[in-house]
Amino acid sequence: MNQPAVEVVDLVMRYGSTTAVDGLSLTIEPGTVTSILGPNGAGKTTTIETCEGFREPQAGSVRVLGLDPRADARELRPRVGVMLQSGGAWSGARAHEMLRHIASLHAHPLPVDLLIERLGMQHFGRTPYRRLSGGQQQRLSLAMAVVGRPELLFLDEPTAGLDPAARHATWDLIKELRGQGVTTVLSTHYMDEAEALSDCVHIVDHGRVIASGTVEELALTGAQNTIRFVARSGLDVESLTLVLGRATLVEEITAGSYVVTGDVDPALLAALMSWCADQQVLIDSVMVERQTLEDRFLDLTGRQLR
Repeated sequence: MNQPAVEVVDLVMRYGSTTAVDGLSLTIEPGTVTSILGPNGAGKTTTIETCEGFREPQAGSVRVLGLDPRADARELRPRVGVMLQSGGAWSGARAHEMLRHIASLHAHPLPVDLLIERLGMQHFGRTPYRRLSGGQQQRLSLAMAVVGRPELLFLDEPTAGLDPAARHATWDLIKELRGQGVTTVLSTHYMDEAEALSDCVHIVDHGRVIASGTVEELALTGAQNTIRFVARSGLDVESLTLVLGRATLVEEITAGSYVVTGDVDPALLAALMSWCADQQVLIDSVMVERQTLEDRFLDLTGRQLR
């Protein structure tokens, strides 16, 4: 059985009297894209920085590719790519010059010219890093993180400040790397990004993981989804509620427009259709509305991602 790409067990990190990470545990499987989401101050950045080897655990343990990210930093460095939210390049270095230098430090780097074209970096190659726009800096930082063909990739806000075309090019690259077996740990404030890319999501709040699973699992867990349907007015909603179950609420919100709220699944939808058939009710339209990852995040944390 393959060992986890990242394994965090009972991690504790404090800053003075403030506990930033409070016994946090999570596992990241190899070859996946895993998002770690949390509101500001939730402890996710401290956790990721500890996994990257920038911080020493005060309690608990962290293993990255089976190794200690601090004690085994020399061995891990060629195998791990890190994209920081800001910085990571010399302010006076030109963009292409910096990327080629990073590539030269690796035994089998990706073709630099191809990566430059892939990420739309052709037109600012001679511009010093300090004069690049925020989006240009992001593209260079991503390129530097992936050019060494890492086994494990940490990406912090990889598409912040990017235009839609560059954003989708970044998504395509992350998906392609996953197809090649690269493990990606993603921290993002964009819920649609996490939904589009993630095989697994860990939601962190108050220094702990409060929920984990696929996007679909998280959206469905504890969800109160709805079915909206249109039929003739005046249906016996009390009778329908009894058929569908006590945990289900049926309301006629306007004449002929109905909402069914509850644990919506295929069996519930089939029971609704069966009841309508028995009552000789023809449904004009029906729509299932399911909770999104953002809805679930707000339910769990009570806070926006930003």
